[in-house]
Amino acid sequence: MIALGCDHGGYELKQEIKKYLDEKGIEYKDYGCDSLDSVDYPIYAKKVAHAILDGECEKGILICGTGIGISITANKIKGIRAAVCTDCFTAEATRLHNDANILALGGRVVGSGLALKIVDTFLNTPFSNDERHIRRINQIETE
Repeated sequence: MIALGCDHGGYELKQEIKKYLDEKGIEYKDYGCDSLDSVDYPIYAKKVAHAILDGECEKGILICGTGIGISITANKIKGIRAAVCTDCFTAEATRLHNDANILALGGRVVGSGLALKIVDTFLNTPFSNDERHIRRINQIETE
């Protein structure tokens, strides 16, 4: 299951992603927000991060205006590796090399067509399990 979260800057893109996930038959849980009304992105970043850490969801997608603020918040939580991606190459690389468990997108940065390709790449790229990448992830997790 995929955890979804956004602030007002990511709300419209989140709606497009939900349609895409529905079409693909991919289960998700929407942790908000639920409108274009201004909200604080840390609330939703934390909800999605904890859904992953608690085992309720396997991966997450977070969206704010740029993807930056919401990813910074998520990355403050031990065990979360959120990556802002603006193209398919970075989405693939962060899954292969970093075993990222959250994709962060900028609703004001990436158009919906590209965003859906990024989502597809992120969700369908497995972690490489290469020893060097495991070693590096372990180094991230030790502080």
